[in-house]
Amino acid sequence: MRSGLSLIADAGADWVHLDVMDGRFVPSITFGHKMAADLRPHTKLPLDVHLMTVEPERLVGPFIEAGADWITFHIEACVHAHRLVQSLRAAGVRPGISIVPSTPVSAVEELLPDLDLVLVMTVNPGFGGQSLIPSCLEKVRRLVEFRERHRLGYLISVDGGVNRETMGAVASAGPDVLVMGSAFFSSKRPAAEVEAARAAFGEASSRKGA
Repeated sequence: MRSGLSLIADAGADWVHLDVMDGRFVPSITFGHKMAADLRPHTKLPLDVHLMTVEPERLVGPFIEAGADWITFHIEACVHAHRLVQSLRAAGVRPGISIVPSTPVSAVEELLPDLDLVLVMTVNPGFGGQSLIPSCLEKVRRLVEFRERHRLGYLISVDGGVNRETMGAVASAGPDVLVMGSAFFSSKRPAAEVEAARAAFGEASSRKGA
């Protein structure tokens, strides 16, 4: 546990992203709030909890108590999403919403003024090591345009298939956050993956400013 956190911190990553899977919303099962509680004392990095679960409203309380800084849930799994966003913010947690590849940006537009984060899944969630679905990057562009047009402040995150081969295209779409799993943890030099991602962002920014 400590070695994994040390790996993330030593590589220069900004957040610890925790994928919580329940075996119902997605096929796999990972862990619950106790893992977040066990990790919290060992890192000063923000804990970014991604709930890939049904009925996320039943789970957020324990993760708040565990010390999560950000909690992102899926719009596909929650009927009263606005209420849940409000309750997260009232608890001092930064609220986010995620969309799977088959869900359009329009499904969350009404909530965008109230969000701190929008997580665009660029693979079908549930398993690591999948290939990025390029068409999902158009959602990122739409979210960037909407944010600029309405002068909003939410961050845009991309999760799924982010690696050396894809991070240039991902960065060019304009997100703020890249989530890396397999590419980071399978690398002999995880810090090099973080450096490459930052370089991709820098190159994308240079092209836009040219």
